[in-house]
Amino acid sequence: MAKVEPGMESMLEMYIFETNTLLEQLDEILLRTEDANVFSQEDINEIFRIMHTIKGSSAMMGFENLQHLAHKGEDMFFVIREKPEIAKDAHFVYELIFEVSDLYKAEIEYIQNTGDDDYTPTDFSETFHKLEEATEKLKAMENGEAPSASASSAPAASAPVPAASAEEGSMTVRVFFEDGCKMENLRAFLLLTKIKEEAEVISCTPPDVESNADTAKDIIENGFLITFKGFDGNNDAVIKTIEGAVNVESYEIIDTPAAPAEEKAAETAPTAPAAPEEKAPVQEKAPAPAPAAKPEAPKAAVAKAQDDIKKANGGQKQSLISVNLSKLDTLHDIVGEIITTESMVIANPDLEGLELESFSKAARQLRKLTDELQDTVMSIRMVPLAGVFQKMGRIVRDMKIKLGKDAELVLEGETTEVDKSIVDNLNDPLMHLVRNCMDHGIEDDVNTRIAAGKPEKGTVKLSARHSAGEVIITVSDDGAGINCAKVLEKAKKNGILTKPENEYTTKEIQNMILLPGFSTNDTVTEYSGRGVGMDVVRSNIEQCGGTLNVESEEGKGSSFIIRIPLTLAIVEGMKLKVGNTIFTVPISSIKESLMVANNQLLHDTKQGEMIMIRGVCYPILRLHEKFNMPTEVTKLEDGILLLVDVGGKNVCLFADKLIGEQPVVVKPFPKYLSQYNIKAQGLSGCTVMGDGTISLIIDVNNLIS
Repeated sequence: MAKVEPGMESMLEMYIFETNTLLEQLDEILLRTEDANVFSQEDINEIFRIMHTIKGSSAMMGFENLQHLAHKGEDMFFVIREKPEIAKDAHFVYELIFEVSDLYKAEIEYIQNTGDDDYTPTDFSETFHKLEEATEKLKAMENGEAPSASASSAPAASAPVPAASAEEGSMTVRVFFEDGCKMENLRAFLLLTKIKEEAEVISCTPPDVESNADTAKDIIENGFLITFKGFDGNNDAVIKTIEGAVNVESYEIIDTPAAPAEEKAAETAPTAPAAPEEKAPVQEKAPAPAPAAKPEAPKAAVAKAQDDIKKANGGQKQSLISVNLSKLDTLHDIVGEIITTESMVIANPDLEGLELESFSKAARQLRKLTDELQDTVMSIRMVPLAGVFQKMGRIVRDMKIKLGKDAELVLEGETTEVDKSIVDNLNDPLMHLVRNCMDHGIEDDVNTRIAAGKPEKGTVKLSARHSAGEVIITVSDDGAGINCAKVLEKAKKNGILTKPENEYTTKEIQNMILLPGFSTNDTVTEYSGRGVGMDVVRSNIEQCGGTLNVESEEGKGSSFIIRIPLTLAIVEGMKLKVGNTIFTVPISSIKESLMVANNQLLHDTKQGEMIMIRGVCYPILRLHEKFNMPTEVTKLEDGILLLVDVGGKNVCLFADKLIGEQPVVVKPFPKYLSQYNIKAQGLSGCTVMGDGTISLIIDVNNLIS
């Protein structure tokens, strides 16, 4: 981890998280406004706020190069904020801000991955020069007028706020920061920036908090005084901003708008600030602002407000907290061990045959509580796919410009939630699939699309939905589709055909693009043709417990379908017995179980044994034959069939008998077994049963395939 100012190490992780979040918001706004070719006033203010916040937090952490980078971008948008219409003819603004965003992301990654002694701040001088030139160019575009005072000076938020006397409708608040939070002057500056979004700041004391580090001591001793006047006379919004600010411990309303009858008295008897050492009449952060306190009795008003707030919030100071993912992983592992231990207790062989009514009742209650605990922990770890999906918009935008293709990204189901660990592993596969759709899918020539009856603008679609305990993510395009003849020719050239060409089905040919080193590009480009591609995507998805399938129609487009489980660690399973071995099948894959008679069986020359259920024929897969398990139950009428369904694929699994349903903790196979490619044989992992034995977990999708 990169070296930071002494005492700030604990804040680095929060800085990185918040900055990355802001950069994602920045990219989203830029992509949206670039398509519309217009900046709304709201968009400009939001971009300006993001730049300003990143600048302040970078300064607080001591990253001067990042602070100045954001400052230059802020300067440029300050000009646009003064006259938004000039942005319509300034497309260079988008390129520069995207460049700033990319530099920020790269530097943050560098900070994360570099040791204390090895980190050297990156020199952004070239980009600084570009931003300065762009700022001057924007000023010159203001109809040839001389730069205004506001545009030629530093941004308003960066300048010290001059002291001024209170005016009608204004409010003065003294803010105290948490003890030991350090760099109180920069925290005051960040708070001041947030307040300016809601109100006109009339004065602040100390006034030079951004540039004078010595003011931190004054703020610690006397607090930070701010006099402001809310837009449209609304000061409540500012109070809520103060309450929600990071590291603000308390605040005190010093002066409020006087009632008409009290104005004269207020002029002759101004309110004196409380003594620095008292800090008694203060207000805790809370959703509701404190009522205006009269000068002669501030403590009573504040005490009443505190009581009201605590009653409204049940005594809580805040309702949301940030938790390190490693702590959630540990909690998740503990829950898994609790479930395993619960099974060991309930299924203890010493209890077999005993009628223990009170024990059974307690066991049922324990199962209920562990189920609730499991559901709660799972829900905490679930996050929407929106963050990953929206990043793909930037990829489409950049490739559209570099490849000269007109295309748009369409998102569906981005609110679909999956486990955090899975989301983190999806970024690279989705990025590669989107690039593949843009590079291979969308046609180079617009006339080709028009001749095929398609719109000039191509479409890359990213969608997600829940289905029976799993999430289905589809990356598709309306481009040229997969040319099977070209794929087959390339496969033949590479020597990967295992049977005569005429025996390959269209589906088999399309899935050849998932083989290692396979590429139909004749030349190497920035995005493809290097022989490292779809096989890596498939491998990464399989590491998440998922699968990747290809569907394509030449001339119509292609779809890449990803199926991943909602979570990897704990699943509801059905235990099956085959000989002396216990298998577990995920409940989400099971449609029904049934007994059969000989007269229900059919025989197909290609698929072998089949059974007809309500007019539909399903193939039968005997597990004891598949895994070479010795068993005495070989007649179908003596065992049980389990009809499973994954992605429209159906098969009946034959086992000796069903044992029962049970939540299981999925354990991966030892690494030394990876050389045998066990997953491809239809096994995804194992679990420890209540009696201490091992049960193999069946991967239904790979088993059927």
